[in-house]
Amino acid sequence: MIPHVHIPFGRLGEFAGTVRKHGLAVEVFITAADMDDLAPGWLEAARDALSVSPEISVHAPFMDLSPGAVDARVRAVTIGRFEKAVEMAGALGARCIVFHSGYEKWKYGLKPEIWLRQSLLTWNEILGQTRKAGIRVAVENIFEDSPDNLVMLMKEIGSPDCGICFDTGHFNMFSKSKIGTWLDVLKDHIIELHIHDNDGSADQHRPIGEGSFPFGLLFDAMKGSRGVIYTIEAHNKQDALLALSRLKEYLPGF
Repeated sequence: MIPHVHIPFGRLGEFAGTVRKHGLAVEVFITAADMDDLAPGWLEAARDALSVSPEISVHAPFMDLSPGAVDARVRAVTIGRFEKAVEMAGALGARCIVFHSGYEKWKYGLKPEIWLRQSLLTWNEILGQTRKAGIRVAVENIFEDSPDNLVMLMKEIGSPDCGICFDTGHFNMFSKSKIGTWLDVLKDHIIELHIHDNDGSADQHRPIGEGSFPFGLLFDAMKGSRGVIYTIEAHNKQDALLALSRLKEYLPGF
């Protein structure tokens, strides 16, 4: 396994040297603005920057988007953005693409079945595209305080082409259930981990050990899991390298 580091699309060239030096894989974060501002030759430039990376994944845009939108026009905009992200991911040679779940219990009136019904319209359409490109879809927890809606989604989709991206920082902020509860029902569906820490008060994206997330419990539970992408989500180079060193302390053979 090779650890991935989360790098914004527009900064790939800036971090190419660090990626090469430490033998890292890359998760490319693409925003809606990136899509709208693509310059001629973007693909060649991105591939050149990513040529130092042995493996690529992509994080799709999420701001203002709603895969489970009840409003058909909002969902259509979301699908359009997601489809463009998949197109770019395929061009970059990515093997996995991460999307936010978009579930907020208060917005859906404590009725996850509404979100589930509407979001399945989105995911089924996107999965039709990703399967052709050979890319797996990972749906990431955000505001979930329990894993229930994600369990429902995985059961309904029922495909190895779609799994969960478990985000440690989001869990630490929003979950009211213990880590064991999440892993008991989602472990077999996790295909990517987003690794960062916080003290529970904000999404601080600190290195492992600089907050209160129980990484020991997570990594112990994930031992033996195959094909899982471990992605360090740090906001600067120093934090990324510190997180990488601490990840290797938990997983010496990584």
